[in-house]
Amino acid sequence: MQSRAVAELPSPPAAGLRWDDSPCPLCAASDAEPLFEAADPTPPADEPARRFLVVRCRQCQLTYTNPRPDADEIQRFYPSDYRPHRPRKPAHTRGPHPFERLLGRPTSERRGVLPWPGVGRLLDFGCGGGGFLQRMADLGWDVTGLDTSPAAVRAVTEDLGLKAHVGTLPHSQLRPCSFEVVTMWHSLEHVHDPLGVLREAYHLLVPGGRLVVACPNIESWAFRRYAESWFGLDLPRHLTHFTPTTLGRMLQTAGLRVMDVRGVRHSGWLRASARRAIATPLGDWLDRVFQWKPAAKVAAWAVYAAGQSDSLLAVAERPA
Repeated sequence: MQSRAVAELPSPPAAGLRWDDSPCPLCAASDAEPLFEAADPTPPADEPARRFLVVRCRQCQLTYTNPRPDADEIQRFYPSDYRPHRPRKPAHTRGPHPFERLLGRPTSERRGVLPWPGVGRLLDFGCGGGGFLQRMADLGWDVTGLDTSPAAVRAVTEDLGLKAHVGTLPHSQLRPCSFEVVTMWHSLEHVHDPLGVLREAYHLLVPGGRLVVACPNIESWAFRRYAESWFGLDLPRHLTHFTPTTLGRMLQTAGLRVMDVRGVRHSGWLRASARRAIATPLGDWLDRVFQWKPAAKVAAWAVYAAGQSDSLLAVAERPA
């Protein structure tokens, strides 16, 4: 399948924002090479069109958005109806897909990772509308949510009746060794200091506790094909762009023992990427095919089997 290159068009930061020119979030080196620029796929209605630069650290190979809006300014790029913040009903628990039985392990997120035997205290970092929290509470877990969106936290506490706090890590309301599990479902890539967040998660876990992280995979086939149109890029909201190697390295640097880093399939991401590509001059017949749900599902399975999924799932443990 043909890949599409992303145009390398570095440009100075646009005026009117407070910008954070960051060293590498993993190794702190100030030695990065520009890779490409890409546009915000869902720009705020009252903001001018902007493009954002993605760079790669020459020392540790971590890829990240730089410069980027600072921690206060980035909120301007989250619309009031941002989909992950919407109140959601918990997904129904399903058994393994036949392909999962054949391949020997789950290939989609949030199945086969939790729960393991027994229940305990769980923190969901970036809890959004609370669907996952509700599901785990129904299974007997003592759950707590954390999110930077006051509206999302209000929905979790008022509509679902669950514990949740506004903010990020570290948080004054959370004490060391308070959780058996910390989950980060597509939230780590949104923070300005991912290593600091992981180190705080380490302190919040009891010895032997587990951390679960899901994030996009910039080494995926989907990124190589779709480049700027790839659904998992989402600049500038995604600030760090992980590969299996750099995600594992960051978890280890935070003091955690990495148990597994694997790909998971997202046929919906493939369909969304194809729709974006069709709206550009680079869209082709294959993108039109991938807009068809059965074709996208088959392609997602094929990419997963080849080890090129566009999302990663990592499980790590605080050593006892």
